[in-house]
Amino acid sequence: MEDLDLIYRQHAQTVYRFLLAKTGSADLAEELTQETFFQAVGSIGRYDGSCKISTWLCGIAKNVLYSHYKSQRNETVSLDDVTERPTRSAEETVLNEMDQQRLLAAIHRLPEPGREIVHLRLLGGLSFRQIGAILSQSETWARVNYYRAKQTLVKEWNEHENKSVL
Repeated sequence: MEDLDLIYRQHAQTVYRFLLAKTGSADLAEELTQETFFQAVGSIGRYDGSCKISTWLCGIAKNVLYSHYKSQRNETVSLDDVTERPTRSAEETVLNEMDQQRLLAAIHRLPEPGREIVHLRLLGGLSFRQIGAILSQSETWARVNYYRAKQTLVKEWNEHENKSVL
């Protein structure tokens, strides 16, 4: 039992950040983190050591998340649930929401693995080392693919800005 407690203390934050990046909701990420470890306790005998335990746990977390979404098909997570915003004028609020929606739509259009790396980095706050571990790749691989995805987003953003000016 002490081993499971140690595993939880060492990896709960990584699993939480992974789920936060995927859901955009701190409360939901916390709930799903708990469910992930509950399921991990029940299936610890199937962990064969062929990958890092954090990778195995994030795989369980991904399945827990998919199960949650299947059971909550009509529920959506708003970006407002993720960020607290200071009071703004109506115009500022609308423009900011349009920019956020445009950015999220651009991220959604990114090809994999860039999309997942951007989510993990920007929304989950994970380091490149953690991202590499979760995706069974190196830290350098995560950095290079993040850079490429970021360049794609900047290019798309600038193209949209140029079209708006014309």
